[in-house]
Amino acid sequence: MTARPRAPYSSVVRPAARDAAEVTVEQDSTRVMETYLAASKNTLADRVGITILEASAKRVVGTMPVAGNTQPYGLLHGGASCVLAETLGSLGSALHGGPDRVTVGIEINATHHRAATTGDVTGVATLLHGGRTVTTYEIVISDAAGRRVCTSRLTCLLIDRVPGQAGGGTPAPGDQAP
Repeated sequence: MTARPRAPYSSVVRPAARDAAEVTVEQDSTRVMETYLAASKNTLADRVGITILEASAKRVVGTMPVAGNTQPYGLLHGGASCVLAETLGSLGSALHGGPDRVTVGIEINATHHRAATTGDVTGVATLLHGGRTVTTYEIVISDAAGRRVCTSRLTCLLIDRVPGQAGGGTPAPGDQAP
């Protein structure tokens, strides 16, 4: 997975309201992005060719080539659409949670509206709910002509990061191994 060196990544910080349904966490979004991109090397998201174009806790945009991500009939594989959706939504959730939280997907669904056969597809993940422990994103995937290919919804759980460890018990990027 790669990131284009466009505008700097940003997190949207809203003033906290006592009864607000959304929770906003001040964070170092650049550190979260750098950690996420470093951890994504040689992963499924990297292998399918996902490129992040824009990232904040409220909105993440990325692309993925159709070529190499097709099923036997030459159509974009539905599982590849889910990989793009979960990658974008999980990144948004990680940005929402900040560097001291780990995000894990707990539910994903996808409706495939039309086939894509060439070019790139673009996914836009939009925050629907951002709480202290759960985030939900809607991800709309479109083809090069702007036609909706897939609509997905992803729910992630935010948990406290164990000091010195990334997910799965491995040392976090930038942390010293024990």
